[in-house]
Amino acid sequence: MRIGAYCIRPLHCCAGKSRVIRGGSGVLLLYVGLLPPCFALEPEPRKWQHLPVGTNIAGIGYAHTEADILLDPTFRLEDVGMSLDTLAGKYVHTFELLDKSARIELTQAYQDGTWTGVIDGTQKSVSRSGLADTVARFAINLNGAPPLSGKDYAAYRAQVDKETLVGAGLAVRLPTGEYFEDQLVNIGDNRFTFRPQIGVTHNAGKWTTEVTGEAALFTDNDQYFKGKKLEQDPLYVLHSHLSYTIRPGFWVGGGLSYETGGEKTVDGVDKNDAKENVAWGLNLAYPLSRHASVNAKYIGSQTQKDTGLDSDTFSVGTSLSW
Repeated sequence: MRIGAYCIRPLHCCAGKSRVIRGGSGVLLLYVGLLPPCFALEPEPRKWQHLPVGTNIAGIGYAHTEADILLDPTFRLEDVGMSLDTLAGKYVHTFELLDKSARIELTQAYQDGTWTGVIDGTQKSVSRSGLADTVARFAINLNGAPPLSGKDYAAYRAQVDKETLVGAGLAVRLPTGEYFEDQLVNIGDNRFTFRPQIGVTHNAGKWTTEVTGEAALFTDNDQYFKGKKLEQDPLYVLHSHLSYTIRPGFWVGGGLSYETGGEKTVDGVDKNDAKENVAWGLNLAYPLSRHASVNAKYIGSQTQKDTGLDSDTFSVGTSLSW
């Protein structure tokens, strides 16, 4: 199980729409919309993996992100960057539903981040820390991956060399994270995000290829900064991944992702901040035993527009199954 998928990539920072806020302690750099702490543009591998029913998996992971934030040159902000640490826990349970393999997932993270920049020749920074929004996900395999357990599951996996799996899922980001209406920078998002997903996985010997498409649908935030209303258009994401299994539980892989859309509106005024980003990742998983494993991952991202965010993330994690 990959913990790093939770919230390591703050893609939805509206870098092109920064503001300068003056307070009693001086000028602070604040960015409209801080994090999508759960829906990263990450080429997450093995999202539709066939697992035995009745399996429980618990894991914990740590990720560190460094990012450059690219702003409209008309702003008086230079050398804007971000450093973000994320500690996340995840739980997965598999079960049978309508004669299909299904699963539920719960993920919770704690984040600690600092944003820095130079305004009028003076270095400024702002920091935030706290619990991020909780993410719940349901997924079901529509084709392939029959609901099996124990010896039946082991026998099936031993005899199947080639197969194609089709899965559907829904991830929901809940507004449970730390949020303050009088701050532009928040860990939580104070709104629901619904992310329907559909994916196809093809296994051929030791090779696995995956393609997943999803859309992020956002509810309104009626308690945005100083009582304003935040709306956001849907965000569309396409993931692809290729992995190679060296032996059971020991595999390496790489992937690419692309996202577009997600323009924001504040009190009816378009922000003209539609996104276009690409991300790439490298993964390594290694088994410690039949029930424990460790994994490491690198994810890079780059905006395809003049404003946006370029980031590098390194993560490590471990998980236990029973």
